[in-house]
Amino acid sequence: MLKYVSELIDKKEGEVLRFAVMTDIHGNAPALRAVLHEIDRMRDIEHIYCLGDMIAIGPDTNEVLDMLFARHDVTMVTGNHDEAVLALVKGEMYPQSHAQAREHHQWIAERLNPVFIPKLAALPRTIQQEIQGHHFLFMHYQLAKPDAPISDDPFSAIVEPTLANMRQLFANCEADCICFGHHHPVHDFRSTSPMYINPGALGCGGFAPYAIVTVGATIEVELCAAIYEKEEFLASYEQLGVPDRAFILRVFHQVN
Repeated sequence: MLKYVSELIDKKEGEVLRFAVMTDIHGNAPALRAVLHEIDRMRDIEHIYCLGDMIAIGPDTNEVLDMLFARHDVTMVTGNHDEAVLALVKGEMYPQSHAQAREHHQWIAERLNPVFIPKLAALPRTIQQEIQGHHFLFMHYQLAKPDAPISDDPFSAIVEPTLANMRQLFANCEADCICFGHHHPVHDFRSTSPMYINPGALGCGGFAPYAIVTVGATIEVELCAAIYEKEEFLASYEQLGVPDRAFILRVFHQVN
């Protein structure tokens, strides 16, 4: 599941290259739309890395995937929710560790546009990218079992976002900057070597966080957040009858 991509071409010495990092959209179309609008207005963002969990938790599965797959400047990896939904769609073994989310994932799977199934299934779990002489690693989260199916829980257990924990978690990963998601709070370790950057869950909360990375002789990271109209999105949970909506709204959107 490891993939090396070369969409980004190194610029001339002295020039910089800028790209965006987003993660955990979780089926929130208005939040994603707001972030893409901000990125497009910058005009100098040459690529976007999307680090998994594009779907589930939020109900806007097809809208989110349509926005992402329609672009030619987005590279994606899969997250645990994407892979769990795919397992149901493809009739494969579903992870027991996600049993509490199975009804919700089944609801998402039944509404997934079939055109997106092979596209999601073709995505890697990990991307390595050399940019301006710096080695970047993009993933949803550290993989304890890189080649295991989602039913065998390939992703490592979540740890608290401390520098010591990041160094231990990613001890076997060689990179100058490791970008990831999965754990929804921001992980901001920009002054360390390697850098550890999780911009935070784009689709869960009152604003939509993402990061802009500027690469030249050095790597600079700016944490950003887009404001979006969330009232209609939150109301759609009840309107659509999303399974586990009370729990999701309380835990992931802080709505009581």
